[in-house]
Amino acid sequence: MTQVAQTPFLSDDDTRPMLSIVIAVLNEQDNLPQVCRELAEACAVLPSVEVVFVDDGSTDATVDVLQRIRADGILNLRVLRHDRRCGKSGALRTGITAAKGLWIATIDGDGQDDPRELAPLFELARGARGTPPLVVGVRTRRKDGWSRRVATRLANGLRQRLLQDHCPDTGAPIKIFRRADFLALPQFEGLHRFLPALLASYGVPLVCHPVSHRPRLHGQSKYTNFNRAVVGVRDLLGVMWLRNRTRLPASVREC
Repeated sequence: MTQVAQTPFLSDDDTRPMLSIVIAVLNEQDNLPQVCRELAEACAVLPSVEVVFVDDGSTDATVDVLQRIRADGILNLRVLRHDRRCGKSGALRTGITAAKGLWIATIDGDGQDDPRELAPLFELARGARGTPPLVVGVRTRRKDGWSRRVATRLANGLRQRLLQDHCPDTGAPIKIFRRADFLALPQFEGLHRFLPALLASYGVPLVCHPVSHRPRLHGQSKYTNFNRAVVGVRDLLGVMWLRNRTRLPASVREC
């Protein structure tokens, strides 16, 4: 079921895309048609790009919808499928490992993110001087329910206080980074929420840029405030340990 995107999403002189858009999905059959239409429009103004969907064990028609979208020519994409649910971080790792691009962009498949934000964020990433950065699309006006917003604000405050990651929205779905930087990190479920802190330990600078946020098109979030809080505290402690134990040289030279 894998397929490399063709023209116009790849340049004529290179079969390797510059950017891979990786999207982890779970039971999003009703949201995918609009998400893919918007992605097709966004891809038209991006340099060589591929779109990789990873289905994390959906029990609805998510994969069938994606295959139909590909067959209808709405968007040329690759579809990878887990045989069981592994979590969002595991799904992202599957997609990023399979991706062919030098750069990775992540975005959610529920319609809350606007794919048109990808082009300006990618320009920030490519145009940065020095070490290629992690670019985070910070959601300035959240369209979630009030309880979710309060819980997120508390979690972000605790995380920033303990990790000093300088990111106001570390769980933001829209992120752009180098594929090799992500694959160098220790992998665990929940990793995607701590990329600013973990990549900083590897010398990757952070760039934050405001983006829009929209209400979910259909369905409900796969997470509750309670399970986010319980898992988040455990992961936070683990990330603190990882950062404390990370030892990297400032430079390496061959003698």
